[in-house]
Amino acid sequence: MTTTTLAVLVPLLPFLGSVAGLLLGRTAPGFVRPLAVLPTLTSLVLAALVAMRQGGGAAVDSATELTPTGSVPIELALHIDGFAALVAVLVGLVASCVQIYSTGYLRDDPRYPSYAALVSLFTSAMLLVVYSGDLIVLLVGWEVMGICSYFLVGHYWETSEARAASLKAFLVTKLGDVPFLIGLFALATDAGSFRITRILGTVASGSLDHPTLIALLLLAGVAGKSAQFPLHTWLPDAMAGPTPVSALIHAATMVAAGVYFIARLLPVFEASQAAMVVLAVMAAVTMAGSALAALAQDDIKRVLAYSTIGQLGYMTGALAVGDRGAAVFHLLSHGAFKALLFLAAGVIIHAAGTNSLAAMSRMRNLRDRVPDAYWTMTVALLALAAIPPFSGFFSKEAVLGVAEHVVTGHTEHAPAAAGWIVLVAGLVTAVLTAAYATRLWLLAFRGRGTEAPDHGRQPLTMTVVLWVLAAPSLAFGAFAFRLLPDWFDGRDLSPTLTTSVLGTGVALVGGIVTYAAWRHTTALTARVPLGAVAAHPEGDAAQVEAEAIASHEPAYGDIAYAPDPADPGRLLLGPLHRHAAAGFHLDAVYTTVFVRPVRAGASLVRFLDREVVETYVRGAGALPRWLGTAVRRAQTGNVQTYVSALLAGTVVLAVAVVLVATGA
Repeated sequence: MTTTTLAVLVPLLPFLGSVAGLLLGRTAPGFVRPLAVLPTLTSLVLAALVAMRQGGGAAVDSATELTPTGSVPIELALHIDGFAALVAVLVGLVASCVQIYSTGYLRDDPRYPSYAALVSLFTSAMLLVVYSGDLIVLLVGWEVMGICSYFLVGHYWETSEARAASLKAFLVTKLGDVPFLIGLFALATDAGSFRITRILGTVASGSLDHPTLIALLLLAGVAGKSAQFPLHTWLPDAMAGPTPVSALIHAATMVAAGVYFIARLLPVFEASQAAMVVLAVMAAVTMAGSALAALAQDDIKRVLAYSTIGQLGYMTGALAVGDRGAAVFHLLSHGAFKALLFLAAGVIIHAAGTNSLAAMSRMRNLRDRVPDAYWTMTVALLALAAIPPFSGFFSKEAVLGVAEHVVTGHTEHAPAAAGWIVLVAGLVTAVLTAAYATRLWLLAFRGRGTEAPDHGRQPLTMTVVLWVLAAPSLAFGAFAFRLLPDWFDGRDLSPTLTTSVLGTGVALVGGIVTYAAWRHTTALTARVPLGAVAAHPEGDAAQVEAEAIASHEPAYGDIAYAPDPADPGRLLLGPLHRHAAAGFHLDAVYTTVFVRPVRAGASLVRFLDREVVETYVRGAGALPRWLGTAVRRAQTGNVQTYVSALLAGTVVLAVAVVLVATGA
C-alpha cells in the first residue's frame, strides 16, 4: 500500500467511524464503543506508518482536481512533510486516549453515542487540516472543527452555562473566520492557486503583491481558532463541556490548528515585517495576560484553559521570530502534557461526582483518593513549568533560544523588535506559569476545602490513559530536540546556556515564592474552620482570618468565585486579583463595545419593521379592503334589486347619450 493511500485512510477512518456511530447509536448501542475507539486507534497506527515512511525527508505530494472552477482550481491535495507527519501522530494519539478515556468517564451518559461520533468527526477534521495540501480543503476541516466544538462544548445542554459557552465558542471563532476566508482568497488570487506548494513558490519568487494585508487577515482567523488575544475569550468558557472534550480541543485539535497553519505558511508571514511584529505583540500579550488570569482562577479547568492560551502564545511567539521548528516542537510537547493535565483533572472531577467543574478551594484529601491522578498530574505540571528534564523544559527553551538568536543578530528571519518582545514576555510568563502550576498542585492535593463524598475508584480505562500520556510528558523532550531537526528545517533545537539558566531560574523562583506564600497564608488561617472562605477581595493575609465566613461566595465579574483562605494567588496578585479572576473584564468590554450596540441596532430595526414597514403594508391593503367591503354590501342576492339597478343604470346611460347627442 502506497504512502498516499495510507495518508488518505488516516482522516477517512475516523470519519467513517463517526457516520457508523451515528447510524447505529440507537439501533445497536453495543457497537458504539468499538466504533469510537477502533477507527481512531487504526488511524493512529496508519499515521505512525506514514511518519515512518516520510522519515523527515522529501514531502509527499499528491493531488487531483475536484471540479473545474474556470479560474483558480480547487484540488484534493496532500502535502505531508515532517511537520505534518508528526502532528498527525500527536492528533491520533490524543484522540485515541480521549476516546478510550471517555468510555469510562461517560459510561452512564445517555448521549454518549452522539458524543463519540462527534469526537471522531472532530479528529477526522483536524487530520484533514494537517495533511491537506490545498487551502480550500483545509478550510473544510477548519470549519468542521468549529461546528463540532459547538456541539461538544454544549454537550450538557441542560445547563445555561454549556449553552452559552457553545454559542460563544462558535460566534467568536466565526468572527475571526470571516477575515480569514477573505485572506485565503486574496492569497490564492496573488498566487494563482490554492495549492500550498505553489503559494510558497510564489512567495519565494517575491511575486506576492499584498503580503501585509494577507498576513493580517489570516492572523484574525488564527487568533480566533487558537484563542489568541483578543479573540481568546471563548476558550475558558468552553470548559463547560465534558473534560475529555477539553483535552481534545486544547491538546491536539482546534487550538493547535491555527499555530499549525502559520507554521505551514510561515514564509507568507515572513514576507511582511509588520505582520511579524504584530504576531509578536499578540503572542506577548496573550502569554502574560493569560498567565496572570490563570493565577487567579478557582476552577481547575479554567486554570488549565488559561494555561493553554499562554502556551499557545509561546508557539506563536516562536513563529513571530521565524522558527516554525521550535513552535511545532512546543506544540508536540504541550499536546502530551496538556492532554494529561485535563484528563487527570477529569479523574478529580469524576471523584468529586460532578459533571464538568471542580473548584480547587473545595478540594481536600485528593492525594490519597486519586493517587494515579496525583502522580501523573505532578509530572505534567513539572513539564508545564518547564523544569528539567521534563518535556516542557526542552520545548519552551527552544522558543526562548530562537528569540535570543534574533536579539543577538544570529538570524535575520525576523525583526529584532519581535525577538525582544518574545524573549521578555516569555521569561515573565515562565515565572507566572511556574507560580500557577505550583498553586494548582497545592490547592488540589494539599488544600483545606470541604471533602467531597467518595465515589469509589475510577474506571481502569481512565487511569491507564494517564500513565500512557505521562511517558511523553516526562521523556519526549530529552530525545526530541536531537531528532526533530531532521524532521523540520534542520535548525538546531538544543538548549542554550543563557536562556536555559534564565528560564529555569525564573521558573524555580515562581514556584518557590508561590509555595512560600501558601505556607504564609496557611499559617495565618490555621484557625479558620475547614471549608470557610474569605470575603476580602484584596487578599490581605492579615484580614483573611478575621473576615473568613463560612459558605460565602463573592462574585467577581461573571464568575462565581469561592476563594480558599490559604490561596497564594490572592496574596501574590493583591489588588490585581479580582480583575485577573474576571479575565481583565475583556468580556465586559466586548459587551459594551460590540454586543450592546448590535442589540440596540437590532431593536431599532425591529421597531422600524413593526411600526413603519408594517404600517405601510397595512395601509396599502386598507383601501382595497374598504372597496371590497362596499362592493360586498351591494351583493344582496335579491333579483329585484339587481333588475332595478340594471334599469336605473340603463336610464342613466340613455339620458347621458341623449345629452351628448344634443350637445353635438
